[in-house]
Amino acid sequence: MMAAGSAPSSWLRRWAAMIPAGGRVLDLACGAGRHAVLLAGQGYRVDAVDIDLKLSEAVHGTDGIRWLEHDLERGEWPFEPGSYQGLVVTNYLHRPLFPHLIEALVPGGVLIYETFALGQERYGRPRNPAYLLLPGELLELARGRLQVLAYEDVTEAEPPRRLQRLCASKP
Repeated sequence: MMAAGSAPSSWLRRWAAMIPAGGRVLDLACGAGRHAVLLAGQGYRVDAVDIDLKLSEAVHGTDGIRWLEHDLERGEWPFEPGSYQGLVVTNYLHRPLFPHLIEALVPGGVLIYETFALGQERYGRPRNPAYLLLPGELLELARGRLQVLAYEDVTEAEPPRRLQRLCASKP
């Protein structure tokens, strides 16, 4: 069963196998649950978290997914350090969470991150610079803390959008 909305990210599909097999994965700001469903279907145990789980209700019966409603931008970070073999973030940016993302990974754990970058405002939402990555910002997140496996800073034609993408592992 596929989550409502768009298909899973091609970046996630490309790099998901880097997450240790059968591991725990945190899908941060999971939206409609498309990535949680994909990863659970590949045998991962997924914690899917979002401020509002209404968008993902259609797939709440999917085996291997624990649905968690939490406002990531207010209150305490709810996840223990060293809890996850994988962490997935797409189309979401809240910079104060950056240190928590790395701490949440076990050694050998993999961060797969893809979101909008400066320049996106020419194509549509988001337009607010607070939600757009600066040039090389995901590389800076990884510097000295993660081993970069892949990185892209791209403008895509269809649909037109500006993105940064990172796949990195925790040493």
